Formats: sequence, C-alpha cells, structure tokens
Amino acid sequence: MGFLHEGHLSLIKQSKKTCDATIVSIFVNPIQFGPSEDFTSYPRDVDRDYKLLESENVDYLFLPSASDIYPKDFQTYITVEYITKKLEGEFRPTHFRGVSTVVLILLNCVQPDYAFFGQKDAQQLAVIRRMVSDFKLDVKIIGCPIVREEDGLAMSSRNIFLSSRERKEALVLHRSLELAKKIISSGERRVSLILSDMTELYTKVPFANLDYIKIVEAHTFEIVDELKTGEEYYILVACRIGKTRLIDNTLIKI
Repeated sequence: MGFLHEGHLSLIKQSKKTCDATIVSIFVNPIQFGPSEDFTSYPRDVDRDYKLLESENVDYLFLPSASDIYPKDFQTYITVEYITKKLEGEFRPTHFRGVSTVVLILLNCVQPDYAFFGQKDAQQLAVIRRMVSDFKLDVKIIGCPIVREEDGLAMSSRNIFLSSRERKEALVLHRSLELAKKIISSGERRVSLILSDMTELYTKVPFANLDYIKIVEAHTFEIVDELKTGEEYYILVACRIGKTRLIDNTLIKI
C-alpha cells in the first residue's frame, strides 16, 4: 500500500532474483479499512516511493486509482470463509474481504507468474494462498521473511505514527515472541503457559493494549492448545501502542 520501507524492498529483491521482470503495485485499498480505522491518515508518499523503486531497478509501477479498481457500479467481493473469522478477522471483520478482493483484481490485471508477500501479515498470506488455491489461479505465492529494525521492531508503514516513547514500548512485541521461543526451546509444550508468560510482559508497558496473543497451526491457522513434535506454528500478536495498532509474529518448528 505504499510508503515503502526495507520490508517492501526485500520483496522486490526476491522478485528480481526469481523473475525476468518485476512489477510493483501501489494501492491504498479503501475496502480493507473499517469505518473507525486509519484509511485517511494512512501514510502516502508516491514521489518517495517512485524514487525507491527506481533505485531498485523495478521494471514497472502499477499505480491504479480507486475508480480504476472499483468503478461506480462495482458489486462483487471475495470472501474466504473459515480462516478469516478469527484473530485479525475478529478485530477487523471486513478486512479480509477487502484484501482478497483487491488481490484477486490486481492478480487479474497484471497476470504474474509469481507474487511476493511478507510474512509479517501471516494471516493475510494464508488467506491469499487459500484464495489462489481455491480459484485455481495460475500464480505462485511466495512468502518472504519479516524484516526488522536493528532493535527487533518489525518494519511497518505505521511505525511512523509512534512517538519516541511509544517506539521504545513497541519493542515489547518482539520481546514477547523471543520469550516464547526461549520457553519452547526449554521443552514447554503447553500453550496456555507460554501465552501467560508472554502476556505478563505487556502488563509492564503503560501504552500497550493487547488485542490477542495466539499460537496457531501454520498452514490451517487452527488455534492450538499444545505443541506437537514435527509441526510448524505461528506465534501471533496484535497490540495497540498508544493509538497505533501493530502486529508481529514468528514461525517455529517443533
């Protein structure tokens, strides 16, 4: 959605390693924002983005207007059913309908062989993979690792909204994920105990307001109570730091 950072540029770098031509779309998608969310204030700077894309030798920029994507008589939306009902879907009920609809439109417009998405939006990535599989789309979805600041904060366009104090407090997301990995590496498999220790960290951060911490099976996004050997899981967290809502996750294999 623009206001590019190193996380976005990492997707471009991976595309350039994989593909003959790289196309970047920039579109702040109005239908994935709820009525009380930050669509109007979402950071935008197309001139800056354009210069960054030039520096990365991107072949094409696809920059549609809202009326290009959603003409006046637009009335068709895509809903991925089960996976969208929990976690982000619980807190942002219309979000994934907007994501899956716009991604299908963009894929149809561009007709790529590969499409690259960041793991930071892990549930979004799972929704897109489900849609592509269900609709038999001829595109391979590539998930790319989270890119972090030196202190561990996951890169996000919304980080610009954090005050200096909030920026420091936002590190609790990454700290809690690192704590979970440490607990799991010690042999703990009971999810309730892992989440309890993670949640304790947030009680010590004045500006933090947790939406959720969950551990889910990595492919189905089923919420689990116990970790099993040989399986992959996402540890997911969503938290408001002041007025800014941040998400983060880590992928683990037991």
